[in-house]
Amino acid sequence: MAATHKSRPWFLRIFGTKIPTPLDAGRSDLVVVAEGFDDAEASSTALERAGSTEPEFRPESEVVLRHHLDLPEDSVADAENIVAQDGYVRGASRSEDVTQAVENSVRVIFERVQILDALHCSQERSRMAGLAQRLGGSVAGWDALQPPILAEATPKRGRRKT
Repeated sequence: MAATHKSRPWFLRIFGTKIPTPLDAGRSDLVVVAEGFDDAEASSTALERAGSTEPEFRPESEVVLRHHLDLPEDSVADAENIVAQDGYVRGASRSEDVTQAVENSVRVIFERVQILDALHCSQERSRMAGLAQRLGGSVAGWDALQPPILAEATPKRGRRKT
């Protein structure tokens, strides 16, 4: 549960830093900063690659971690109930998403907001693979979305107008 100003000790309310606003998964400006659609590639390799390509993955910032699963239609509701226990919600597909589903299945995206590192990414990949296997489906891959870095305004040089 996120801390509110009333649940924080008084000295942190006065002297502490502000609690950052959590990332909104519904933002329209989110871009894919990391992805892994190859089962053989380690999460650490994918995240390392993402840190050196544009748009750059920022590990200190929250991401929307999305898992793409191909599930039989009759098991989608069960999958939603199971992943909801871990804070995942069913996400909407975007036009740039990989949309080719396996025969007799539906492409489903489950997402949640979190800080992403290689260990937690690997754990979540494993959890989703186990879920998909139990329900007769498969995992297509995962991706992470973050808002783009806004270019900071450079200070103007010159004389002040009076």
